[in-house]
Amino acid sequence: MRGNDFAQHGATGIQVCVIGAGYVGLTIAAGLASLGHTVICTDTSESRIRRLRLGRVPFLEEGLPDVVTEMQAMERLTFSSSNISAAADADFVFLCVPTPPKAGGAADLRHVLDVANQIGPFLKPGAVVVTKSTVPVGTGDLVAGRLSRTDIAVVANPEFLAEGTALRDFFRPDRIVIGSNSLQAANAVASLYSGLECDVIVTDIRTAELIKYASNAYLATRLSFINSLADLCEAAGADIRDVARGMGSDRRIGPAFLRPGPGWGGSCFPKDTRALIRIAADHGVDLPLVRSAVQINNDRKSAMVRRILTEIPDGHPQPTIAMWGLTYKAGTDDLRDSPAVAMVNDLLAAGAAVQVFDPTQHERIDGVVICHDMYTACQGAHVLVVATEWPQFADADLSLVRKIMAGQVVVDTRNLLNAAAVHSAGLRYRGVGVPSKVSDAARLLETVREPLAVMSS
Repeated sequence: MRGNDFAQHGATGIQVCVIGAGYVGLTIAAGLASLGHTVICTDTSESRIRRLRLGRVPFLEEGLPDVVTEMQAMERLTFSSSNISAAADADFVFLCVPTPPKAGGAADLRHVLDVANQIGPFLKPGAVVVTKSTVPVGTGDLVAGRLSRTDIAVVANPEFLAEGTALRDFFRPDRIVIGSNSLQAANAVASLYSGLECDVIVTDIRTAELIKYASNAYLATRLSFINSLADLCEAAGADIRDVARGMGSDRRIGPAFLRPGPGWGGSCFPKDTRALIRIAADHGVDLPLVRSAVQINNDRKSAMVRRILTEIPDGHPQPTIAMWGLTYKAGTDDLRDSPAVAMVNDLLAAGAAVQVFDPTQHERIDGVVICHDMYTACQGAHVLVVATEWPQFADADLSLVRKIMAGQVVVDTRNLLNAAAVHSAGLRYRGVGVPSKVSDAARLLETVREPLAVMSS
C-alpha cells in the first residue's frame, strides 16, 4: 500500500491539532491531512518530531511513511513539540495520548487530563476538543472540567484502528462513532470525515466512550472462545479450522476473530478488557464473561509453553528452542503483551535456550539469541515453534529445516504451516486444535482447504 493509493481531497481551511504522534495520533493526523485539512501533530519527544519531519515513522505501519511524506510536501501536515502553540489556532484538537493500565486495571488518565489542563487557557473560542484515546466512561466530563471553558465543546470519537492496517482502517472504516452533549459539535466532528463512506453513529458522550471498550472486549472474547474450542477439538479428534469455517459461514457469526492461536496480546485487548472490568466494578456491575475471557487468555500462554516442553526429547538438560516470530501478530513490530514474548520468558525460566527470528526485531534481548534469518534460528534446535503468523514462514524450505534441526518437532501455534508438507519433510507437526496425526484423508484436505477458504471469503 502506498500513500497515493488513497484519493487526496482539496484543502478545506480547517485547522486541526493532533496531540500525540503514536500509532493512533500519527495515523489520524496523516489521514485528516489527506482529507484536505491542515494538521499539526505534536509529541513530547523532540527526537521523534525530528524523525517525523524527515518522514521517518518510528514504528511499522504499512503505507504510513508515504502518506506522512506526501502530506508534508503538500504543506498540510507539520510537526511540533509544543502542545500550546499547536492547539492555540486549531478549530479541533484531538487528544491521542496514552492511557496505560494502572495496577488495578483502570486506565491511567494522567496524560489526557494533563494536556487538558495545559491547553485549556489557550484554545480559541468555539474550538472542539476530541478525545480519541481509549478512555473510561465519564472521561469527557473530566476533560471538560479541566478545560474550564464553557465555550469549548468536548466530543468522544473513539478510534478503531488495528495495528498493521491502521491507515486502511482510517480510510475504509466500518463506522465512525461520535459522542457529545452538543449536537452542533458532534456534527462538526462528523464533517471532518466527509468523503469517507461508512455509517456515522452519533450518540451521547458516555455511550461513545463505552462502545470502544465493548467492541474490543467482544473481539477478545471471541478469540478466547475459539481457543477453548480448539482444546476440545484436540481432545475429541476434530479439526478447529473446519469448525471455525463452519461457524463463520453463518452470516449471524461471521469468520473474523475465529482463528485459534497462542492467545491475544498487543496494546489494546489486554488493557481494554481489564479496564472494562474495572469500569463495570466501579458501577457495581460484574462482567463474568469478560473476566473468563481474560483468564482463558492468561492460561493460554502457559499451556503453549507446556506443549512445547513436552515435545523436548528426554536427556536434554538445556534444550534449544527455535522460535519463528516475536511480535504479537504479523504486520507490526509491536511486542506489547505479545504471547511470543511471554512464551520466550517462560521457556528461559524452564532452562531452555531460545533462538528467535522475527523480520522486525534485531535488537538484543537478554538471554535470547536473535537470528538474522529463519533457518539460522533452527540450527541445532530440538523444537521449532511458529509463534507469529508472518506469511514468509509458510513458504519455508522444510527439508532444509529438517536437516539443520537436532529434533523433529514443529509446534505451530498459529496453524500457519501445511501439516502434510511438514510430515513429508520428515518432521512431526503439532498444531492448535488439529489432529496430531495426519491421515490420508487429512493430507487430501490440506491440499484443498486453502483454495476453499479463499473461495468462501
